[in-house]
Order: sequence, then structure tokens, then C-alpha cells
Amino acid sequence: MTYTYTALIHKDDDRYFARVPDIAGCVTSGRSLEEAIDMITDALSGCLVVAEDINAPINPPTPQYDIKHSDDEICTLIRVDTIAYRAATDKRSVRKNVSLPAWMANLADKRGINCSKLLQDALLHIL
Repeated sequence: MTYTYTALIHKDDDRYFARVPDIAGCVTSGRSLEEAIDMITDALSGCLVVAEDINAPINPPTPQYDIKHSDDEICTLIRVDTIAYRAATDKRSVRKNVSLPAWMANLADKRGINCSKLLQDALLHIL
């Protein structure tokens, strides 16, 4: 699932602090603006993945023009894809038992088709 939220970033001494006001607890920092954007993107991805996993309600994004911020804060849009984030960060494999007609399994074996890989590719295509 893809989401787009506004992050607020401000500089304090030698660090940039970033937060997503619509997502409670989604805060981080970085040594540079670029690092702060990378870090808040990762933090937002993690927050949304956890919310999806536990079926927690996810606040809709507030339109950027409605977000209250100070003059020294940078407003930037952050877009995350939780499916891509999961694919990049969760490398565990689990065994799933599937049933196939015998003729199909035999033909797949003869043709060298990896059924696990085929199923993964198909699921990624429809997710």
C-alpha cells in the first residue's frame, strides 16, 4: 500500500529533526537534511507497517496547507510503499503447503519450474 504524508523538519544546532504530525511517535533525526529525509521515510514506513500488521487505524494525511508549522520548519512530502518496505526489510521465508493437481506438479517438475518462486512472483503482482 502506498501512503503520502507531510513531514516537518527543523534544524537545531548540528542536527535536523523530522516528524510526521499525523502519525503519533513518528520522529527521528539526521546529521544532514538528506539523512533526515531518509530517516523519516524509514520511520514512517515502519510505523505504517506495524499499524497494518495489528489492524490499527491509520490517520489519513492532513492536507499540507492545513498543517500548522513554524517559519523555521521545512514541509516536505514523504511517500512510502509498505509492500516494497516489507520486501526490502523482511527476508524471512515461511513454508506454505499448497495443493496442485498431480499432472500439473509433474509437468512443472519436468519443465524445471520453481513453484515457490512462481507463487511469490504471482502474489507480488497482485498485492
